[in-house]
Amino acid sequence: MISIRSLVWSYLKAKPLNTALNILLLSLGIAVIILILLFSNQLQQKITDNAKGIDLVVGAKGSPLQLILCNIFHIDFPTGNIKLREAEQLAKHRLVKSAIPLALGDSFQNFRIVGTSQLYPQLYKTELASGNWWKEDLEVTIGSSVATNSKLKLGDEFESSHGLTKEGHAHEENHYIVKGILKPSGTIIDNLILTNVGSIWKVHGENSDHTDVSQMDTTKSQSKLVSGSLLSDSTKEITSLLIKYKNPIAAIQLPRYINTQTNMQAASPSFETARLFTLLGSGADALMGLAYLLVFISALSIFIALYNSLKERKYDLAIMRTMGASKIKIFVTVVAEGVSLTLAGVIIGLCMGHLVIYLFTTLVVASQKAGLTAWIFYVEEVYILLAGLVLGLICSLVPAWQAYRINIHKVLSQSN
Repeated sequence: MISIRSLVWSYLKAKPLNTALNILLLSLGIAVIILILLFSNQLQQKITDNAKGIDLVVGAKGSPLQLILCNIFHIDFPTGNIKLREAEQLAKHRLVKSAIPLALGDSFQNFRIVGTSQLYPQLYKTELASGNWWKEDLEVTIGSSVATNSKLKLGDEFESSHGLTKEGHAHEENHYIVKGILKPSGTIIDNLILTNVGSIWKVHGENSDHTDVSQMDTTKSQSKLVSGSLLSDSTKEITSLLIKYKNPIAAIQLPRYINTQTNMQAASPSFETARLFTLLGSGADALMGLAYLLVFISALSIFIALYNSLKERKYDLAIMRTMGASKIKIFVTVVAEGVSLTLAGVIIGLCMGHLVIYLFTTLVVASQKAGLTAWIFYVEEVYILLAGLVLGLICSLVPAWQAYRINIHKVLSQSN
């Protein structure tokens, strides 16, 4: 007696075009679901990791979301600059536990150069792979992705470009030198070139020489945010401050104080990223709706294909019954056919989803900065696989029941 597996395979091969169409339709729907799952989960994790330890971003007035995108995720332009003197006063506020300065404006091969203090990489618990941390002006420590993609090595020199593109004005008069390379951290630090704030000022033509403390006028005070700078110098500016609250009450009082009592603007990473996900969620929901529609159409198509093929196979099934095949075997054969179709569609869809992510991260350089990877699997994918099996079972139950109830004598008599 022929096995159920052989029977199912022969039935699927009998109409290859119909079989391929059903599998393709289902796999496209599953692939879209997997794409949304991979993108949203990884993006949400990256956002959480990159905003960790930052309660508030303070910068020039403008769009709060732009302030967050620029100073935490480094994918937008600054809203402007703020006075170092005003930033220093805010850093000393009783509700501020710590404040990290950022000075932005230039890049190298689309990788942003960030003037900051060494508290910044400590936020992400980054470690050196080789070399040392920057110390003097125009010394840099670069992220792992920067080193990999730009081919920069310890001791190499380079000139920066204004803005975030290669086409920006080149600062040929000042060259940075690579002093250290960081280990991969899976955070935004991997895509940054870190230096001190004085380097940014120097490249843009501002005097950033460190002050001789022994000869400094005692009536003048030094900045704690930017070492070697005098607070009396009203020309010095930075892009933003990354603030950590001293206590929970700061979350209520500090943003309101900054936005109403100063020339600066405060933006909450948690609030703005939630708003960003709301905006992105609308598009994701639309795509997810399309994916579910494809899955539904595919399930309907499989059901119709099984139901119609049953009419064509009635005589074959009747002959099988006369040769000793039980009703259960006929029932299981039809169910196995439906489950095989959906299982093939789900597996191909899973592979297609990961393949698209792989091609995207390989061919699109900008996507590599986002830290996306195709080689990560979520437990939801197991649920999708199980759902595919259930879907195949549901699609084949009615046709299988019709096959189970087939009247041998009536079918054979009608064929004569």
